Formats: sequence, C-alpha cells, structure tokens
Amino acid sequence: MQENRIRKIIHIDMDAFYASVEQRDHPELRGKPIAVGHAEERGVVATASYEARRYGVHSAMSSQKAKRLCPQLIFIPGRMEVYKEVSGQIQEIFREYTDLIEPLSLDEAFLDVTDNKQHIELAVDIAKEIKQHIRKELHLVASAGVSYNKFLAKIASDYRKPDGLFVIHPNRAQHFIDRLPIESFWGVGPVTAQKMHRLGIHKGEELKSCSLSMLTRQFGKAGIIYYNFARGIDNRPVEAIRIRKSIGCERTLEKDIYQRSAVIIELYHVATELVERLKRKDFHGNTLTLKIKFHDFKQITRSITQTKELNELNTILPLAKQLMGEVDYEQHPIRLIGLSVSNPKEDEHGTWRQLELDFSEE
Repeated sequence: MQENRIRKIIHIDMDAFYASVEQRDHPELRGKPIAVGHAEERGVVATASYEARRYGVHSAMSSQKAKRLCPQLIFIPGRMEVYKEVSGQIQEIFREYTDLIEPLSLDEAFLDVTDNKQHIELAVDIAKEIKQHIRKELHLVASAGVSYNKFLAKIASDYRKPDGLFVIHPNRAQHFIDRLPIESFWGVGPVTAQKMHRLGIHKGEELKSCSLSMLTRQFGKAGIIYYNFARGIDNRPVEAIRIRKSIGCERTLEKDIYQRSAVIIELYHVATELVERLKRKDFHGNTLTLKIKFHDFKQITRSITQTKELNELNTILPLAKQLMGEVDYEQHPIRLIGLSVSNPKEDEHGTWRQLELDFSEE
C-alpha cells in the first residue's frame, strides 16, 4: 500500500527538446515546421517541432512519410553534444531544489522534492519555479507533472503539453485514474492496449475491476503493475543513480535486404561495433539480444543467455547468427539490425558496475 508519508514527485519533460534547441539557436527557424534528423530515403525523424506535429509528424517516423505529410518540413542534422550540454544545464537547475533526480533521458527526469533544498511546502510551486528558470535562463519550454508517485507524475506532465503544468492530488487521483484511457497507462503499448480492449478494458475504472489473478494470468508479472496502477499505487523510489542494464548499437540499412550473404555482412558490422562499445565501457553481460526492424517497420527481438561473459567477436557473432537463423527475412526484408548485451554481472562487492544505456543508432 501507499506510504504513510505522502511523497512529492515532479516529472519534468522538455517540449520538443532537440527541435526547440535548434529553433532557439537559429532564429530563422522559429515558427516553422522542422524535424531533427536526416531527410534521405532511409532517414528517421528524431524530434519534430510543434509546428510540424500539427501535420502529424512525430518522432520515429520515416523521413519520407514526414515529408509527404508536411512538404514544407525543414530537416536539421542533430547536434547531440549540444543537447547533452543543455541537458546538463537543466539538471543544474534541478539541483537547486533536490539531489534526488532520476534522469530518464536527456529531456526528462523525475525529481523527489519531498524534502527540498528551498524548503518550499508545495511541489507545484517548485514545478512553477523550475519551468520559469528553464525559460528565463535557457530560453526553452518544459512541461511538468506533479503527484505523489512516479506513475501519476509522468501522466500529469503529458496532460497539458506543451508548456503544461498539471497536478494530480491524492484525494482526486482515483477519480482521475478511473477516467484515464488505458493507452495512457505507463507500460501499455499498442499491442497490450489491443489485448485489453478485447478483454473489455478501455479505461482505468474497468482495469480496476479486474482481479489480480486475472491480470497476472493475462499479462504475467506486468499484471501486478497494472493492478497497482489502477489503484494509484506506485512505490518505486526516485533513484538518483540509474543502473546500466545494457549496451547496444543498431544500423539502419541503405536498402532493405533479404539475401543471407548481405544479412551476415551487416550482422558482422553491427557485432564489431558492439564489441568496441563493450570494451570501451568495460561492460560485462551474458545476454545477447538481436533487434530486427522489417521493411514495413514491424519490429522483433530475439535473445539468448550464456553462462560466460559476452565481450568478444568470436563469441558474439556466432550467437548473433544463431538468433538471426530464427528470423524469416527472405519474405520480410530487413531495414534495421541491432545487437545489445545485457544482464550485467555483479562485482565482488555485490554492486552493479554499469549505468543504463539503450540502443543508439549511428
């Protein structure tokens, strides 16, 4: 159940972060539909400005589709080092209020301000100040959500974007959750949402009416999470240090491929890059995951776990080939191949040695 002491959690989400930085640094782009990414045939949109989003352009969309939706769309190459620097400046603002900061990415983070440095009673007032500081000092816009746990704070930050500020008070949380579309629940993607719809679950109230045994039977361990979320329960702490659980790399191919020789060559290149990253980060794990995105953008993953550490090409490549052997790519051409190593081992002190790193495309 919920803790006796009500926590004060804020979720900050920068609005169209990469695109907003580009519009800030290049005044001629302000008010125009822009996309950070590459315009070529195989390009993908990383972030779209709100002017572009009005046309239906969004992140992870192919550049070709984005241009069809918005012919006047302006593509801007990403400047990751700049975004990282700005993200650091944002976190410096956070640290004026609390050291309990859990970054989820460069552009969003959880803050636990239950005991804050400024001794401000209301979390909503802290959220207002943070938004004002970001706007005044960095000339960027953020949305903020405030509640008593991470689940609700995250939902609240998305509720009135852009430049939003929304509070879900403990006394009103259950009423809010009951009316919440199931697609808005954290961890419910399109496939899970479709399954829930087939079960007659469309809103939080219907999810709350399901028994724990039914949800675990249908969704496994995730069913416990859905059961708790439907009741406003989320006791996960804001963790200032995140554990790296995997290192991966992926490659979008210039052309869709389906011939085995071409697939093996590309798999070799990805495996070689993965080994370099593992050694550079001194990462030790024993689970290899293959990620495949097909020509129609459908995506699958396949994993295999070994007792020994996976950090050498002569170990990783044969396993990658084995996983690829489970993929039907002759009938479904491949546009992206990714590999990652996860399941890091504990060191001699029983603590994890890595920080989290997701797949990154280069």
